[in-house]
Amino acid sequence: MTETLPPQQRAELPSRWEPASVEARLYQRWVDAGYFTGDPDSGKPPFCIVIPPPNVTGSLHLGHAMDHTLIDILTRRRRMQGYDALWLPGMDHAGIATQNVVERQLAASDSTTRHDLGREQFVEKVWEWKAESGGTILGQMRRLGDGVDWSRERFTLDEGLSRSVQTIFKRLFDDELIYRAERIINWCPRCRTALSDIEVDHHDDDGELVSIRYGDGDRSIVVATTRVETMLGDTGVAVHPDDERYAHLVGTEIELPIVGRRIPVVADEHVDPAFGTGAVKVTPAHDPNDFEIGRRHDLAMPSIMDEGAVIANSGTRFDGLDRFAAREAVREELRAQGRIVAEKRPYSHSVGHCSRCDTVVEPRLSKQWFVKVEPLARAAGDAVRDGRTQVHPKELEKRYFDWVDNMHDWTISRQLWWGHRIPVWYGPDGAVRCVGPDEQPPGEGWTQDPDVLDTWFSSGLWPFSTLGWPDDTADLRHYYPTSVLVTGYDILFFWVARMMMLGLYAMDGTPPFEHVFLHGLIRDQFGKKMSKSRGNTIDPLALMDTYGADALRFTLARGSNPGSDMSLSEEWVAGSRNFGTKLWNAARFALANGADVDGEIDPAQLTDADRWILDRVGAVTAEVDALLEDFQFAKATELLYHFTWDEFCDWYLELAKVQIGQSADGNTARAETTRAVLGNTLDVLLRLLHPIMPFLTETLWTALTGEESLVVASWPRLTEQAGSGPDTAVAERIAAVQKLVTEVRRFRADQGLRPGQWVPARLAGADSAGLGDQLDAVRALARLGAVEDGFTPTATVEVGLAAGPVRVELDTSGTIDLAAERARLTKDLAVAEKELSGTEAKLGNPKFTERAPADVVAGIAARREAAVADIERIRAALTAIPEG
Repeated sequence: MTETLPPQQRAELPSRWEPASVEARLYQRWVDAGYFTGDPDSGKPPFCIVIPPPNVTGSLHLGHAMDHTLIDILTRRRRMQGYDALWLPGMDHAGIATQNVVERQLAASDSTTRHDLGREQFVEKVWEWKAESGGTILGQMRRLGDGVDWSRERFTLDEGLSRSVQTIFKRLFDDELIYRAERIINWCPRCRTALSDIEVDHHDDDGELVSIRYGDGDRSIVVATTRVETMLGDTGVAVHPDDERYAHLVGTEIELPIVGRRIPVVADEHVDPAFGTGAVKVTPAHDPNDFEIGRRHDLAMPSIMDEGAVIANSGTRFDGLDRFAAREAVREELRAQGRIVAEKRPYSHSVGHCSRCDTVVEPRLSKQWFVKVEPLARAAGDAVRDGRTQVHPKELEKRYFDWVDNMHDWTISRQLWWGHRIPVWYGPDGAVRCVGPDEQPPGEGWTQDPDVLDTWFSSGLWPFSTLGWPDDTADLRHYYPTSVLVTGYDILFFWVARMMMLGLYAMDGTPPFEHVFLHGLIRDQFGKKMSKSRGNTIDPLALMDTYGADALRFTLARGSNPGSDMSLSEEWVAGSRNFGTKLWNAARFALANGADVDGEIDPAQLTDADRWILDRVGAVTAEVDALLEDFQFAKATELLYHFTWDEFCDWYLELAKVQIGQSADGNTARAETTRAVLGNTLDVLLRLLHPIMPFLTETLWTALTGEESLVVASWPRLTEQAGSGPDTAVAERIAAVQKLVTEVRRFRADQGLRPGQWVPARLAGADSAGLGDQLDAVRALARLGAVEDGFTPTATVEVGLAAGPVRVELDTSGTIDLAAERARLTKDLAVAEKELSGTEAKLGNPKFTERAPADVVAGIAARREAAVADIERIRAALTAIPEG
């Protein structure tokens, strides 16, 4: 670190905080200085967070901004606490999303498809796109102030991570935890690939429920379906074994309409006899439940749709029709045959959609690669149950256990070209060979599996692959397990659980992180989910352009309670900008009045105000520490907001101004001690705020201290504050000063006096109330001037304090227009009385109180109480106005 500059050589602050002119320069200086670079040989304790890797196709949205802000708060604080803090950045190759982007670009340019190019050339095109257009979000992370170690940036398809993926696939394959089988999977006809359960979004769609009669007479049975077209692939009808209505049909065959083939009626306990007709059609190749029934009863499993969800190989005239066109055509054919018993339209039901393109997902029988998750998921559950990994907030553990304890085998193959190609080769006579990263692929006569791995497979290795695994690297030894995972609760299942499973497997039972902090989602100011269709999305980049990165970060931290959604509006970001302005002006005032972090704090010269603010900043430091250790970002930020604004700026700065001004009366020692207290308090406050608002605090702190950078300054410790503990007597006296000044200010406002207007006043009872030493401060803060001979009070304020009342007599003659003030108060009294009358009328009406919601009634009652208080206050003010 550089030497501290003397006060006279320290930077002067401009009159206004202009973040746009400072942020980029400051950030680049931090990066160039290597402040964010991890050093496993430093001898410091490690603290490591790996970034939840954003998609290479992505740009910064509010979810990223919240996630990154919270991570940056944690890592900046730990760095200041003396840890070797590493925040490791990187991106995910985002298989489906990236392939879709490039395919759309090809189609738009010259109608070329990936099949026209071939696999090798298409993948080259994707790499070209990645180099030119991918990773926009990385630059946007700099805008936000992310303190990441850019020298360790990773990509899920880089050489090292590709080696990691191939290594763990080979190990899982050899341990028989990866297998290939025909199963019903989620299929996206648009993306032409399998999807895992977590890549499918379910929401209610309006469709139809059609009841169809199979067979005739007493040998018939009625089934209902929302997907009429799938009846072309039916190979059975199932009823419950105990359902007497259909006992005579079990073991017989009935004719499948349109198709004309005979299908069996089987008894299966999966069927709910109380639901619908108690009979279900069985289409094993196009429904997961039907597939299981088909397996149990050895039913045929013909597929009647191709990869694009077009009817194919059904042997009917509907071959070649899209599934939705076929649905209508098959329904009309059944109607013409008199086979439709009932129709319900619209019929709202849950339908799966591809999370990438929103296409309706089609269940499809397909040969895919799967991870056998049962032993891996059990280990992931045990790691949380025995405390090796702690989930915050704890109540979200139940969701985690519900997922890992009931997890289905994971479909990991994808019918894409962009991604990690499955390292399995097929040879003569059905031979299969899995090839590790240090093995040569087999030669002539062998072909590699064309599929690639699910993106979540490679990102599941992220906490250890990014540190060099499977090699024994210094980073892996020093930083694993990582300290904290910060992410939204909405991906608890599909990313957190997978990292837990694969980390425990690869790292011999050591989980990938010690803590998992789950924050909520961001909603608009009315609590509604943000979406482009609603038009209520907010661009974080635009917010930073307007208000600065610190204002956005402060807003996000202030709203981030563990596991709870937060609401956000632009007005709240503007409010955070105003907070920054308040702090900026306070620092300028402190510097202008000689605030000195290097000055000596002489205990003999400390005033009540000095002792109070030192006690308060010590208490705030301790509380902020405790809150951040518990990931209570919102409470810590709220505490700092109110301490900064309500106590430091609104009270101590004003009290300090009085004390420093006393140096003109010869009390220079006390003034110098106050300057030292002011400087040290501001120093601690800026250090506490730095992880949340790095740019503003860096600018102010370097101007205050002349030191190199707040990024590498030490985190404040309680031993830095003077005194051995809080002085309750001092706190009580300062509280009395605050109450007295507040009451006088309120009275002045009621009287229509301007805030800066001095009024002659006499104070009685201050000594007996213990405020004899505070009179100068009270007079300065309440703008109470000295009295002269012939002083005649025209108004009196009596303030009850714990140590006794203080009577303030004021001469307001000549300071206000008494007639105008009486008229104003009379008008306010009429408004308050009307409010009281209205609220009492509602509360006195049983029809209202009995029928209205409890919170509405409570709100009316609160308005009544406020009106009563207003009337009492206004009448007192009217009484205090002299006649004339």
